[in-house]
Amino acid sequence: MSANIREPARGGHDGQNGRIDKQIRDMGERARRAARRMAAAEPGEKNAALFAIAEALISQSDAILAANARDVKDARGKLDNAAIERLELSGARIERMAEGVRQVAALADPIGNLTDMNFRPSGIQVGRMRVPLGVIGIIYESRPNVTADAAALCLKSGNAAILRGGSESVHSNQAIADAVARGLTDAGLPKDAVQIVDTTDRAAVGAMLALPEYIDVIVPRGGKGLIEFVADNARMPVIKHLDGVCHVYIDDDADREKAVAIAVNAKTQRYGTCNTMETLLVAESQVERILEPLAQNLMQAGVTLRGCAETRKRLGPRIEPATDDDWAAEYLAPTLAVKIVPDMDAAIDHIERWGSHHTDAIVTESVTRARTFIRAVDSASVMVNASTRFADGFEYGLGAEIGISTDKLHARGPVGLEGLTSQKYVVFGDGHVR
Repeated sequence: MSANIREPARGGHDGQNGRIDKQIRDMGERARRAARRMAAAEPGEKNAALFAIAEALISQSDAILAANARDVKDARGKLDNAAIERLELSGARIERMAEGVRQVAALADPIGNLTDMNFRPSGIQVGRMRVPLGVIGIIYESRPNVTADAAALCLKSGNAAILRGGSESVHSNQAIADAVARGLTDAGLPKDAVQIVDTTDRAAVGAMLALPEYIDVIVPRGGKGLIEFVADNARMPVIKHLDGVCHVYIDDDADREKAVAIAVNAKTQRYGTCNTMETLLVAESQVERILEPLAQNLMQAGVTLRGCAETRKRLGPRIEPATDDDWAAEYLAPTLAVKIVPDMDAAIDHIERWGSHHTDAIVTESVTRARTFIRAVDSASVMVNASTRFADGFEYGLGAEIGISTDKLHARGPVGLEGLTSQKYVVFGDGHVR
């Protein structure tokens, strides 16, 4: 996590903070004007801009790589190797970035779609139309590819965006934003539809959070400290998730081969993602048949297991003891909490108490149990006989995602194009009066 974004200042009205407040307010005013134009843009205009942005990313790749090299040089000695890897770009990564923008262009445009059209007894016709949210503020860390992804999704959904990346990627983000501006201009759309905050002063975050008259929604992407700060201080709605404490429950009626494959994949395919399994729940009847060989597979893969008393009793002292902290932990590492439960009801109770409402899965051959689980588990994604690692915008067919939401209102789960829109009622009449 960037030191400049961990504890953002609230912004002030004197000196440097006052200048930053004015800068962000000016950006908000320009974004609001651009949002009106984007809301009226035709699908062909938006797609032309996206294809132009993809071309600009490729044609300006040398400048982007030079800016990124400067960021990486500045970050060495300050960030760990994993953070450096997320920050560093290459020619291949820029190609993938451009391809991601083209994929967004290929998605169906949700804006203007009319649904639920019905004639009322009065003779009027009432329906709903999909519309943009307006101006979206996105605050993120480390990964410069988010600049291109966020810009593409916001533009396709008819929104304007104000982007504030981490200080560690400031030069990379600006270079990518330059390519976005070029693509917008080439397509005849306002370059202010995507603006990047160029100051690394953390007061800029506080200033963004205090502008509900210009910024309609905030999306924080980063560490828990950043997301908590944004959620606590934003004066506009926030699309977010704080933790990814994801569970896989192996039911009494689970298929052994499926259970082992799903649990191993959910934990080991990638350790540092929000949809990685952090707690394994196993029905007591499946300990010998499934848990014992599964535990062996996980430990051979380098995963440290921390278990309840019953798990340690059945699997031996090689399993470390688990505490309440483990049931609530998002490890993002090769560590897994394991609990033996008497039945599915106990598993659901555990998930409700300790889970983060992100993604939870059941492995079972019982259709009845599967239906009960997906109805009772209150999470943004609930899976049957599938790895939690599928909780992803691309895997869900959204093309890309702006983030994942564990909130219950507006957007829930991976937030793609539709999650960046709202609906309004439209009424058609022919001189009707009431």
